[in-house]
Amino acid sequence: MRRYLLLALLPAGLTAIAAATVVAAKRTSVSPAPAAGDARGQTTAELSDTADNLGQDEEQSTEATATKEQIPCESTTRDLVPALIRLGAISGVGGILAYEVMAKLGPPIIDHGLAIDEPIFHWVQRHQVDWWAAAMSRFNKIGNTWTTWGAVGSAAVCLGFTWRRQRWLPPSAFATAILVDYCATHKLHRTLKRLGPPTSPLGTYPSGGTDRVVLFYGLIAYLLWRGVSGTPRGRIWAIGGVSALSFITGYCRQYLNEHWFIDIVCGLLYGTMLLVPIVIAVQLITDQAELNGGQRRALSAVPHSAI
Repeated sequence: MRRYLLLALLPAGLTAIAAATVVAAKRTSVSPAPAAGDARGQTTAELSDTADNLGQDEEQSTEATATKEQIPCESTTRDLVPALIRLGAISGVGGILAYEVMAKLGPPIIDHGLAIDEPIFHWVQRHQVDWWAAAMSRFNKIGNTWTTWGAVGSAAVCLGFTWRRQRWLPPSAFATAILVDYCATHKLHRTLKRLGPPTSPLGTYPSGGTDRVVLFYGLIAYLLWRGVSGTPRGRIWAIGGVSALSFITGYCRQYLNEHWFIDIVCGLLYGTMLLVPIVIAVQLITDQAELNGGQRRALSAVPHSAI
């Protein structure tokens, strides 16, 4: 009976994640309606402003068009180098902080972690179901190195073509994520050496599979949301999807006993700490580009007589 409870943990966890995502999305989509008086006043003001500005718009349209031709359009390539420096600096600092946190947690985990890991390992090993383990071995490939890098490469090409502006940013973000993850993880593995469970002694601290799912699939989801939707509701669905993939990977790694339980949890934490700085860097770069673009549009819209 207990083996089927362990089996049911995966659908139960996915159901909980889906329910939380739906509830959060519904709460995000609900917005308070404006008061009737405010709506009427706003509508009247908008109509008045529109009527007053009709003549001005007609007079300025010809001048604005001529001005756009006379004022050179500043290319966004001028912002490429500062943006890349910002992306690398913020992501690099995030990688250093993630390494420092994992390095501080490592010695206590190595010394005392087996008190938690070994009972979980033996309990899972005694309650495995063969056909379910075979199915989990297929889902477990989601976090494998080459599977993840294949998904990243495909996403970099697709997002590089589909983004309306700054098409260099998605490939650059993925390349930065790969570099930061490799450097920080390689340093961790050289600094801290912890053997995995008996069935997988080469298992590492933290779990590389869960780390890659959170970092790279999370970055794919963020860039896809940023380029396609950009709405708060879409962000909730993206977070829910990445959470489900992370839960599936962590469950598979534990069910197949490829990592200690604490290493899996630390992999989720480690991937999150690597992902957040890259997301912040991309957010700052895109916000700055939108601000610069708005300033250039405002400059080009100035009537020629006012220049």
